Amino acid sequence: MPRGQRMHTSLTLPCVLLTGFDAFGGALVNASWLAVEQLDGQCVTGHRIVAAQLPTVFNESQKVMADLMRRHLPTLVIAVGQAAGRHALSLERLAININDASLPDNAGQQPVDTPIVPNGPAAYFSSLPVKAMLQALQRASVAAKLSDTAGTFVCNHVFYGLMHALAKQRRVPRPRGGFIHLPCLPDQGAPCMPLDEMVRGLRLAVESALTTPYAETANSPQ
Repeated sequence: MPRGQRMHTSLTLPCVLLTGFDAFGGALVNASWLAVEQLDGQCVTGHRIVAAQLPTVFNESQKVMADLMRRHLPTLVIAVGQAAGRHALSLERLAININDASLPDNAGQQPVDTPIVPNGPAAYFSSLPVKAMLQALQRASVAAKLSDTAGTFVCNHVFYGLMHALAKQRRVPRPRGGFIHLPCLPDQGAPCMPLDEMVRGLRLAVESALTTPYAETANSPQ
């Protein structure tokens, strides 16, 4: 099959949107972007993966995410970030409605105790099948865990904004969404994980999310 025809065929498949962040805090790279970038264009269980980079900036990151969702109409959205001090893929369960930055973002903003969505719900649960994903990762010997906090910086800001947007979706079934934190890369210090292992874990997580029967869990614990 000619290359152009393969590309045309893949574009007809339903979309999985994976996002990573740009480098932050003086770092040269961000593991989240390096990992999702390697999955861009791959097909998993009849879905094409679209990878995109978000700025590590309050508000602007949500605008970019909203534009991506309008453009690609994904059936599954997984935002990915990097968290120093974690040794495993962290499947986040809860996004909370607060910005509380201990450091400025890449635009110099440093909100303290402000709501992400004024008068919005205090929190949203991930609508990913996180326990099924965890089991799939553990069966494949990928270090993984459930996490109840995505922090209060831009990662949580994007996670909450994503879940708030998905809660208003009228598509049936409603697209699933959530957040995964990755460890540092080996050259960024310990604890860490090799990039190829992160990529393998993310692909398995996507496959599990796509193959686990859909349940309306957008604001319910799993």
